[in-house]
Amino acid sequence: MNDRVFLLWHVHHVAEDESGAVRHFGPAGEFSADEEEGDDVKMLGVYSSRENAMAWIDRAKELPGFRDDPECFHIDEYTLDEDQWTTGFTTV
Repeated sequence: MNDRVFLLWHVHHVAEDESGAVRHFGPAGEFSADEEEGDDVKMLGVYSSRENAMAWIDRAKELPGFRDDPECFHIDEYTLDEDQWTTGFTTV
């Protein structure tokens, strides 16, 4: 059994950096999404392999909206039954 899953996300970016350019990536080159600044984050699916997620990206790039932001797909990899948020939280 595969103990890994692949979450596929798409972000329609509108958040701007300090220069006023739309921000797609953070300072270290990591994928960026800021819903508080207006980025529209959509989870498109959960897949059993990176290849299956990539196949959906290929199909989605032909669809309205997605084809306008073809570089804004992101795949996160997770292990099943593994806690992801283990530190609690506070409300500000």
